[in-house]
Amino acid sequence: MTRRIAFSNLYFGALSSMVIAALTLGSGASLAQESKLVRAAEIDIAAGTVTLPLQQGQMAGGETVWYVLLDASERETADRLGINFSDKLSNAATGAAVREAVMSPEGTVVFDVGAVDFAPVRMVAPGPADAPFPPKHAQPGSVGDEDYTPLMRVDANGGTIFNAPVLAFDIDADALNRFCEADADHSLTHDKVVRICPRDGTVTMALTDGFAGGEVLRYVSTESNVALVAALEGATHAPRLGDVPADLSDSPWSAVEPIYVVINGDTGASAPARQGLTSALADGLPPLNITGDVPGLGRGYSPLWASHPVVWNEGTKRQLLTSETQVRSAAKRGTVHGFDGDDVRADGILVNCPVISRGN
Repeated sequence: MTRRIAFSNLYFGALSSMVIAALTLGSGASLAQESKLVRAAEIDIAAGTVTLPLQQGQMAGGETVWYVLLDASERETADRLGINFSDKLSNAATGAAVREAVMSPEGTVVFDVGAVDFAPVRMVAPGPADAPFPPKHAQPGSVGDEDYTPLMRVDANGGTIFNAPVLAFDIDADALNRFCEADADHSLTHDKVVRICPRDGTVTMALTDGFAGGEVLRYVSTESNVALVAALEGATHAPRLGDVPADLSDSPWSAVEPIYVVINGDTGASAPARQGLTSALADGLPPLNITGDVPGLGRGYSPLWASHPVVWNEGTKRQLLTSETQVRSAAKRGTVHGFDGDDVRADGILVNCPVISRGN
């Protein structure tokens, strides 16, 4: 089982890496077509970025914590903050997947545990040209300690669970204000940070493109429970997220949402069914992952995405998959299968992917 999960990790991580590399190409959707789901966000589709309110907290030991709020498990709180409501996050308090925080008398969120080291240099060395994956070497650019998780619960908000990825740690505002206009230094910040500006209370991050329900989807991936995936995505390695079960799908006790990762769709920039990891590596274009629920449509949305690799059978005519329904229909017809030749299913990888917007 361990070997099978590691094999699929390589596919998913490399795929996500290619999405990030292709962001400058844009998605083709106009601002008028865009449905912004995080109301607190400002989206620049041409640049492939989102600007969000930057939050300042601290550790019990006094270290400064810079983070963003993107999802909450309680609807009224989510609406008030202009972030996503995710009912499923209420199921995430398994093991130590949620860390506790308190509100100081001054109104500052104080985290009890969970540090992030942003000093490591992200390194990804692909395989040979005819087989670029699996990579020869991959190292995350940021690593959480054994207690770090982006999920938190604050005493002043009862049982509400927040998705609060940390973007910089133990660094003062003046040092970060150098990156209000200039490119961020990723030895000090999360690799998805483009600009960070405590002076203005904002942070700009790179978006990832995919599909949901037949429409373009834009999200940010901030953590993974697997080091290799975190390295290839430019996310923080947060092994504590692994305390959340990844294989419960849409059961009443699930905290996750599936993400479908096409491995071997058609290649070639002009191919109508161009999609997947093979195309991402060969064409330098987004692989166009697929997920199911998004905020505001039903109660199935969660930012915690469970990887489901999708492999087209040899000799099968590919099609562009843009919805979970299409993936399931193809699996029922027997034209696609999972990473090991069996059913399309979760492979144990979790990625924190808060949805920002979707468009036509």
